[in-house]
Amino acid sequence: MGFVRPDDPAVADLVRRYVVWSSAPDQRRYLRLFHGGALGEDRAFLRALAEDARRITDEELGRLLTVEWRSRLTAAWLIGLDRRTVFRRLLGELLLESELMYSGQAYCFALARFGGHEDADLLAAYLDRYLPRRDCYYDQHWAIGALLYLDDRLGGHRAARFLGADGLWARSATRDLDPAEYRRVTGRLCALADDIHGAGGDSSTNAKSS
Repeated sequence: MGFVRPDDPAVADLVRRYVVWSSAPDQRRYLRLFHGGALGEDRAFLRALAEDARRITDEELGRLLTVEWRSRLTAAWLIGLDRRTVFRRLLGELLLESELMYSGQAYCFALARFGGHEDADLLAAYLDRYLPRRDCYYDQHWAIGALLYLDDRLGGHRAARFLGADGLWARSATRDLDPAEYRRVTGRLCALADDIHGAGGDSSTNAKSS
């Protein structure tokens, strides 16, 4: 899949600065974040990622969320790192729509990073829609992992009804994947986010504007 730059020069500049980031094709930021790749990254990459999460404005993030999956994936990572919960509803809508491939995994990370009951509800709504669809192999494994992570943190049991012999997971397109493994990956990603960016609270009360 080739990378197509946006026609809007302003958006193209945002993509260059935050999404592509490196001129080397195999070092592009979105590729290094893909499928939890941040867990294996060097400190220089992670520091730059955290700095950009603080620097980028809400308006710029909103623009990136209107482009294709690479931009949306990267924007959601930056949103999750800085806990920009002002984007909670939009990320939930984008996850539920599942309009583009791959970006959903980053929406799940961001919702897990937000860490609230509302985020768990959004993940559960996604699973309710897509687990029954055997034709859709989307981001169900990332969503169940994030939901299990939030259940552990919040003391909830939202994921329980999806699991077990009679649950939707056992009949889904992703039934051969281990939800517990994706819960562990989500936990490691959130711990990494705390390490490189801090475990501070909701950033939406100090939303950054251009």
